[in-house]
Amino acid sequence: MRNFWVRFLTLLLVVSYSFAQRPSKPTSTEIHHSLKKLNFLGTALYVAAHPDDENTRLISYLSNHEKARTVYLSLTRGDGGQNLIGPELRELLGVLRTQELLAARSVDGGEQWFSRANDFGFSKHPDETLTIWDKDKVLGDVVWAIRNLRPDIIINRFDHRTPGTTHGHHTTSAMLSVEAFDLVNNPEVYPEQLELTSVWQPKRIFFNTSWWFYGGRENFEKADKSNLVKMDTGVFYPELGLSNNEIAAVASSQHLCQGFGRLTTRGSQDEYVELLKGDMPQTNNLFQGINTTWSRIEGGKAIGDILYGIENNFDFTNPASHVPQLIEAYKLLQEIDDEHWKILKSEELKDIILACSGLYLEASASTSSTTPDNSVKLNFEILNRSEVGFNLKEIQLVDSDKKLSPNISLSNNKKENLTLDFSVAENQNISGPYWLNTPWSLGMYNVDNQSMIGKAQTPSAFKVDFILSYDGLDIPFRKDVVYRFSKPDRGELYEPFVVLPEVTTQIEEKVLIFASNEPKDVRVKVRAGKDNISGEVQLNHPAGWVVSPPSKSFSIEKVGQEQIVTFQVAPPSMDSEGKLSPIAKIKGETFDKELVEIAYDHIPKQSVLLPSEAKVVRMNITKTGEHIGYIMGAGDKVPESLEQIGYQVHIIDPNDIQSGSLEKYDAVVVGIRAYNVVENLKFKQPFLFEYVENGGNLIVQYNTANRWRKQIDNLAPYELSISRDRVTNENAQVTVLAKDHSLVNFPNAVTAKDFDNWVQERGLYFPNQWGSEFTPILSMNDKGESAKEGSLLVAPYGKGHYIYTGLSFFRELPAGVSGAYKLFANMLSIGKNEMKSENNVKG
Repeated sequence: MRNFWVRFLTLLLVVSYSFAQRPSKPTSTEIHHSLKKLNFLGTALYVAAHPDDENTRLISYLSNHEKARTVYLSLTRGDGGQNLIGPELRELLGVLRTQELLAARSVDGGEQWFSRANDFGFSKHPDETLTIWDKDKVLGDVVWAIRNLRPDIIINRFDHRTPGTTHGHHTTSAMLSVEAFDLVNNPEVYPEQLELTSVWQPKRIFFNTSWWFYGGRENFEKADKSNLVKMDTGVFYPELGLSNNEIAAVASSQHLCQGFGRLTTRGSQDEYVELLKGDMPQTNNLFQGINTTWSRIEGGKAIGDILYGIENNFDFTNPASHVPQLIEAYKLLQEIDDEHWKILKSEELKDIILACSGLYLEASASTSSTTPDNSVKLNFEILNRSEVGFNLKEIQLVDSDKKLSPNISLSNNKKENLTLDFSVAENQNISGPYWLNTPWSLGMYNVDNQSMIGKAQTPSAFKVDFILSYDGLDIPFRKDVVYRFSKPDRGELYEPFVVLPEVTTQIEEKVLIFASNEPKDVRVKVRAGKDNISGEVQLNHPAGWVVSPPSKSFSIEKVGQEQIVTFQVAPPSMDSEGKLSPIAKIKGETFDKELVEIAYDHIPKQSVLLPSEAKVVRMNITKTGEHIGYIMGAGDKVPESLEQIGYQVHIIDPNDIQSGSLEKYDAVVVGIRAYNVVENLKFKQPFLFEYVENGGNLIVQYNTANRWRKQIDNLAPYELSISRDRVTNENAQVTVLAKDHSLVNFPNAVTAKDFDNWVQERGLYFPNQWGSEFTPILSMNDKGESAKEGSLLVAPYGKGHYIYTGLSFFRELPAGVSGAYKLFANMLSIGKNEMKSENNVKG
C-alpha cells in the first residue's frame, strides 16, 4: 500500500512539476511505456466543445492502453464559464482553462488542440450557436485539425442528432465533426489550407455514448448495442502502478476552476462508442483492421525491427545499453519520405534517447522576463549520466546567430555549466496568448496566421538547440528557455521566460461609477519591464469628462517595481459612459498594455497583455444604508462594485457568524455559489435567519443545483427549490411582474431601459418552485421557452426581508451595467424608511 501511494503521489508531483516547466525525469518503466507508444503508429481525435467536456477515461485508455497518439480538440477555451477558484472571467478564464486542459493532458498522455471559437456562454440550441460563431471558420478549423493530425479514428463526445437537448455548443461540436469527416479528403474544400498541409481521410467516426444519452440505465440496458463497441477503461497498468481510471480522475481534477476535483476510482468500468461512419471494428479495439505498425510507412520495417527488439528485450536496470540501437533507428527515420511520421516519431525517439542516457539538458534565463532590445544571460546545464559517448558540439539559440561551440566530450556524471549572453531583437514579439493579440468578437477569436490555428498556446519566446554528436551523427535536442529559481517555503520552481513591454499600466479599478458630479482620484499603476525607465503617463478619456493634470511623469529604477500616479477625473452632469485609457510614453514610444498575471499552483504562471483601460459610468443613483456584510462564495467582484456607489463593504468570515453578530449591517449579501463551496455555511443558517427575523436584509445570490454539492436544504426560510432554469440571451425581454414593489421603485425607479446592455446572460439557476410567501418580481425567457419568474424572489420574514436572485450581478456589476447597479441598490435598500434616503448619493 505504501508503494502505491508513493507512485500515486509521484504522478501528482509530475503533474505539478511538468506544468511549471520542470524537466521530465522518467523512470525505466516509464521509458518502456513510452517505447511502446513510439511503436504504435495510429492517432485518435476526440472532439467536444469546452475544457472539462472531454472523457479523460477514454483519452487515457487510448493513449496508455492502445498506445495511440490521442488528441483532444476543444472548440473553445471555456471563456464563458464560471470560476470556482479566483476572479478570472471571460478571456482571462479562457487562458486559465487552457492551461488546466494542458495539465490534464500531461496526466492522461493526450495532446490538446483548439479552434478559434469563443465561448460566449450557455447556448440552448446549435442554431443560436452558429449565429454567433462563424460556422465557415470553425468548420474550417476542424478540417484543419484533421488534416494536420491525420487521425485514423474520430470520437465525438456528444450526439449530433439531438439538437436542443443539451448545450448548443456541445451539439454543434459533434455536428461540425461529422460534417468535417466527409470534407477533409476533398481538395476543393478549404483549398488554401493545402499550401501547408494535405488532404486526409479518417477510417471511422464514433459517438462516445452512455446510459445518460438514453435517458437512464434501464433504457440503456434494453437498447440494441449491435452498433456499439464496449471497452473496459478500468484496466491496470503494471508499469505505471496505476489503473486507467485513477489516471483519468487525476487528469479531470486539473479542472479546478470548474470544481472538478474528485476522488480516484479503480476497478472495471465500461465505456461505449457508437459507430457513425466507416467500417465496424470486429473487436473492442477501435483501431482493429488499421495498420498501426512501422510497416505502415515506406522504409519503416527496418526501423520497427530495431525498436520492437528493444521493446521486447528492454534492460530496465541499464536503459543506456539501448542507446546505440536507438540512434541507429533515428538515423533510418531521417531517411523516410513521410514527413508526418518522421517529425512525430523523431521527437518521441529523441526523448527516449535522452531518458535512456540520463541526459539532462536545461536552458534557463537569469531573470523571469526581458524586453525587446534588452540583454539576456542564459545558463546551460548539461549532464550525461551514462557511459554513452556523447559530444556536446554546439548550443544554438534558435532563429539567431548566437551560439556556443564547446565541442566537449560529456563524461559520465560530470556536469557542464555554460553561459551565453545575447541581445533581444528590437522587433521581438511580446509574449502572451496568441489569440488575444488582436481584437475579438463575441463568437470568434481572430488568428490570421494559419500555422498558429489550433495550437494550445504561444510557443516559448526563446528555444535552444543542444547539438549532440554520437559516432559522427549530429542530433539536435530542442529545449525551451525557462526561468528557474527557488523560494525558501517552496523549493525549486520553474516559470516560463517571457518578453514584456518596457512599461505597462493598470487602472486599479476596472469600473468607476460616478453617482454625483464629484470628481474622483483615479490611480494608475505603472510597472517597469526593465531597469531605469522614465517617461510620462496621460489618461485618454471620453468627451465631456475632465482629467487633470494632463500628464504625470514617472521614474522607476528596477524591473518589476511599480509606481502609482494619480489623476483627478470629473464626470459630466448627465448620464455618460466611456473608457479611460492610460498611455505611457518613453522617448517618443507609446505603451498601452496592462499586464495581468495568472498564478496558481496547478498551472504555470501566465503573463497576459490586454488593452489598459477602465470603464467610467456617470449615473444618477440613490442608495440607503451604509454598511454591507458580504459572505464570499466562489469568488466575484461584487464587493468592489458596491464600494463604487458608496457602500462600505465588510467581508464576513463564515466561522465568525454567531447569534447577534450581523446586527450591525444594513444588509448581508451571500456571494455566488457560497452554499456550494463553503462547507460550514449551512450550519450558520439559523443565525442568518435570526438576523432577518430581527429586521435584517439578506440577499442570496445564485447557487448551483446538484453540481458541486447536493441540493441545498434549508436555503431559505420558506420553500425554495433551485433548478437549472436560465435565460442565456442577455437581451431577452424583461417584464416587471410586481410593478408596485419597492424593489423596482425605491430608492431608484427601475424601468425597461435598465435591462439594456447586459452582458452574456440574464441569469442562471433560477428557482422553479417557491412558497407562497415569496413575491416574484421579474419575468423573462429565451426564445421559444416559457416565461421564467424565479430570477428575483423576495419574502418578508419577521421584521426583515429575504431575497434570492439568480440574476448575473457577478457579471453585470463588474461590467459597469448601470441598470444592474440601480436594481442591486434597491435590493440593499428594501425595508428602509424613505426618510433615510438623506444619506443618498444622488447627483
